[in-house]
Amino acid sequence: MTFSVSPSFRLRRTLSLALGVAAAAALAPQFAAAQQFPTKQVRIISPFPVGGGPDGVARLVADKLSRTWGTGVIVENRPGGNGFIAIDAWKRGAKDGHDLLILDNVHLAAYPSLFKKLPYDVAKDFDTLLPLFKTHFFFTVGTGSKYKTVADIVADAKARPGKLNYGSWSVGNPVHLGSELFESATGTQMEHVIFKETTQLYTSVSTGEIDFALGSAATAGPLYRAGKLRLLAFAGPQRSAEFPDVPTVAESGGPKDFAVTGWNAIAVPPGLPAAVADKIRKDIEQALTGPEVAEKFKTFGYEQFPTTRAQFNQFVKDESQRFGDVIRKANVSLD
Repeated sequence: MTFSVSPSFRLRRTLSLALGVAAAAALAPQFAAAQQFPTKQVRIISPFPVGGGPDGVARLVADKLSRTWGTGVIVENRPGGNGFIAIDAWKRGAKDGHDLLILDNVHLAAYPSLFKKLPYDVAKDFDTLLPLFKTHFFFTVGTGSKYKTVADIVADAKARPGKLNYGSWSVGNPVHLGSELFESATGTQMEHVIFKETTQLYTSVSTGEIDFALGSAATAGPLYRAGKLRLLAFAGPQRSAEFPDVPTVAESGGPKDFAVTGWNAIAVPPGLPAAVADKIRKDIEQALTGPEVAEKFKTFGYEQFPTTRAQFNQFVKDESQRFGDVIRKANVSLD
């Protein structure tokens, strides 16, 4: 039996092969750039000060990337100005992946609703590659507090509208917005008291000057370990592995599935060749493994945040919607 091939089939096959060759040729520079990256020193620009948890993780990642890439990777701290100083420095830097930027959930998900005008556009200025870590918060009270459960806080807040207070260190930080989310979820109204420093905040909680505050293992942990704070509940989807005796908010009589999460992420400029972006992401993911990272995370109460780029981008959009809703409801603004 013999078969004949039509001219149209030959044409389609020729076009398909030609397109395949063209596509491979177009991608070749990207793969070459990824293989050669980095070609010079890499900066990780951070809006956080030296010495804190985010800085510790950034420096550990930088050290491991330096060894992987065989070139210097430095952390450049540019704190202050709501993070705008660091963001501006990064926007004026290299657009080829040699300047990376650390952002957190406030920069990406809260500020777009807190400011009418921002010096950046989340959608146009950042390509968020991956999260570095996440952390959940605890409901903290002084050891002499009358509150034994989250249900006690809700009951007292409903009995005394506007009288019960909580603290944070500024308007629009995760603790403040998490507390606003709690008010919204419980139908209560409370007073927000602002402190200049986190140490003052949790000391005031320990003495009873403030009724309660959300706090992380890093910020509230020292006074908890000193026996001056109690952890009423953990604002996460399940109990903390490091504090298994602390119930979740739901287990403590609070709203079901209530969670307050903080996280940091790495951003690169939009339009970076996909192969280069993928290499940076893959190498940072690898840098976030190992016993030294696990120990650092344990110290600050951080957790791994495994996710795909698509999942993380959707997560950021969902967080923006959640924060935006509560910010508008509470009529909170930083303008």
